Amino acid sequence: MAKKVIVGMSGGVDSAVSAYLLKQEGYEVEGLFMRNWDATLNNDVLGNPTLNDGICPQEKDYNDAKKTCEILGIPLHRVDFIKEYWDNVFTYFLEELKKGRTPNPDLLCNKYIKFDVFKKEAKRLGADYMATGHYARLENGKLLRGKDLNKDQTYFLAQLTPNQLQNVLFPVGNLTKEEVRKIAKEAGINVAEKKDSTGICFIGERNFQKFIKNYLQPNPGDIINVETKEKIGTHTGLMNYTIGQRRNVGLSGFQERHYVCGKSVSKNELYVAFGEDNKYLMSDSCLLEQVNLISATHPAFCTAKFRYRGEDYPIQIEYLENNEAKVSYSEGVKSVTPGQFCVFYLGEECLGSGIIKEVYKEGEKLWYLSD
Repeated sequence: MAKKVIVGMSGGVDSAVSAYLLKQEGYEVEGLFMRNWDATLNNDVLGNPTLNDGICPQEKDYNDAKKTCEILGIPLHRVDFIKEYWDNVFTYFLEELKKGRTPNPDLLCNKYIKFDVFKKEAKRLGADYMATGHYARLENGKLLRGKDLNKDQTYFLAQLTPNQLQNVLFPVGNLTKEEVRKIAKEAGINVAEKKDSTGICFIGERNFQKFIKNYLQPNPGDIINVETKEKIGTHTGLMNYTIGQRRNVGLSGFQERHYVCGKSVSKNELYVAFGEDNKYLMSDSCLLEQVNLISATHPAFCTAKFRYRGEDYPIQIEYLENNEAKVSYSEGVKSVTPGQFCVFYLGEECLGSGIIKEVYKEGEKLWYLSD
């Protein structure tokens, strides 16, 4: 009897090809579309996109997933996880913004939604396995980078536990994006050329500042030159900026290149540094909280990414109590940001991750990055 797999169908090409490949391998395949956000919460005046046919993007994705499943000849289930998403992901996102930090909700969506309540729903439907379209690989219990390093998504899976990764399949992990699109086109799948989704999952293509006004009241304050301590402008609300940001800072009168390098929630101040290689953007160590280790290997030396598209840096890890860790990187790293995730790697293996809590340089906590 064929093993049953429930595939998370997003309406995109990666999940579509995942379902197609599993069916080709002889599995009994069914799709499951998750609705994690109530698109009616915010109206178009506040920044929602409008499609030509008047259908919101989430419903467009569902219709695409439904069409894909019709083409593949598999059933499609639909489930709402709106409350779970709000309680475990979105409220965290808002609280982090209030603290002046820069959260990454996609990792928590995987931890609390896709590989938790989704997996439980798949089991309720009788699944032996669940599958997603992530570019990642699982071998002998190890989480490995996807073959296509430009699309590798292990960064977003780095808060999962070993138990959450049991009975999970990543069918496109050994493929490149180009190969995935080619398979979809040859199989006549409707989303073969569909553009990849971008941005934070619940915001999508919307303007961030317009969207976030629905939940956090803007609180304008002073922009401070971090070196001279002088006021040089006014910010629109600390939640609208992230460390290392260069564009749309609001200092159009300054010709010299400038970057956001810090925030103070207590003073409601945004700190800006000037110069291409400004020392105020650099650090050599950080403190992590909520450290999650997937691998049984806990090395003192490995590499780490400090953001999804960032490069790998050699690091030294000192594991502390209360799921904290001290990470040191002797060559220095630019724009290490509180609230973001530091993800550990040993070669191809993703070892786990932690949330950046405090940032240091030469043993001193950076004053412009914390109150």
